[in-house]
Amino acid sequence: MADLFDNAPDAGAPAPNANRPLADRIRPSRLAEVVGQEKVLGPNGPLGAMLGSGSLSSLILWGPPGVGKTTIARLLALETDLAFVQISAIFSGVPELRKVFDAARLRRQQGRGTLLFVDEIHRFNKAQQDSFLPHMEDGTIVLVGATTENPSFELNAALLSRAQVIVLERLSLADLERLAQRAEQELGRALPLAAQARDRLLEMADGDGRAALNLIEQVMAWKVAGKLDTDQLSQRLMRRAAKYDKSGDEHYNLISALHKSVRGSDPDAALYWFSRMLEGGEDPRYLARRITRMAVEDIGLADPAAQRHCLDAWALYERLGSPEGELALAQAVIYLALAPKSNAGYAAYKGARDLARRSGSQMPPAHILNAPTGLMKDQGYGAGYQYDHDAEDGFSGQDYFPEGMKRPVLYLPVERGFERDLKKRVEWFASLRQKRRTEGKT
Repeated sequence: MADLFDNAPDAGAPAPNANRPLADRIRPSRLAEVVGQEKVLGPNGPLGAMLGSGSLSSLILWGPPGVGKTTIARLLALETDLAFVQISAIFSGVPELRKVFDAARLRRQQGRGTLLFVDEIHRFNKAQQDSFLPHMEDGTIVLVGATTENPSFELNAALLSRAQVIVLERLSLADLERLAQRAEQELGRALPLAAQARDRLLEMADGDGRAALNLIEQVMAWKVAGKLDTDQLSQRLMRRAAKYDKSGDEHYNLISALHKSVRGSDPDAALYWFSRMLEGGEDPRYLARRITRMAVEDIGLADPAAQRHCLDAWALYERLGSPEGELALAQAVIYLALAPKSNAGYAAYKGARDLARRSGSQMPPAHILNAPTGLMKDQGYGAGYQYDHDAEDGFSGQDYFPEGMKRPVLYLPVERGFERDLKKRVEWFASLRQKRRTEGKT
């Protein structure tokens, strides 16, 4: 329903089908028709519950491209009888926002609310995001923002405290198949593809419903006899590049997946995520650095050779370049995934850093301080130091922590790999230390 303040007087009038893209022609007319977002739109989902209660609050729709963010926003406005106003953070600034707020205020005086849909809301700066707050608080607008980026990083806390974040998921192959069937019904004919080629076409969309419909529309425009197989389809269509932003969420999601797969001793999953990052255009040097860090953090002294293996693979990559050098990195990933795991060294280091911060500036015990001057000798520096090589078993058992500090236990080796031997050494020295102290008291 259009009013005086809508963006266009005929905003609700559809264009003739012949001039409309397929994605627009089969756009859902009600929320029940939206594909792939049943978790949030179902009766027990957050949006379903809101609509069921007759109360719609401000929202941030977070999800990848082509999952229905704009469609959902339009249908929310339709089902709550709110005027739908759409702007993009890419093309709008403070003057445009002021006009939108003024129009919404006048519309409210006429007895109708406004759902303001802001596409790419994360592109607004902090001051622009703050400008929404008073209008959200007094009910002038119901804000529905759409973003492909993590709202926790891109939106300020004040805005997030006034809006519920709704996570939308990429579409599954089953969801895309439902869209394909709708497209075939709209166009009145089946896709000219064999079964495997049909699956490949949907895989090319990479969970993006809009991309899937655009690909289907392109295939439907071909004049072909019979059905194309997978090879024929691949000759006619370039595979869609995987979604990967080397500075965004996807970068951190995938490196996290790689790291946890290595930690979980799953070489197949580790290779998959490693390859996903390479296919997305990640710098192999970044991956070389990260897998070396994994060797230090998650394998440590359970297999000291793991670190050397990563450094060698890194050096091989620098010598060979791509793509040959990437094989060396892949083999390092396999090695790490299958190596015995221990974070005992990592945990000991973190514990030591924490203890160092808390203990302040305590001096080392006087007996282990050098005394190059007479004054320092008079102060007791070096007095009572026992030279370990002169002691039985090459071990004096002296205390090397600051005087008065309770001796901590920081390194707890595990019963895996080489650390099994280190654990025996730790226990042996601990027993000797206790023996030396007992002997010193008698």
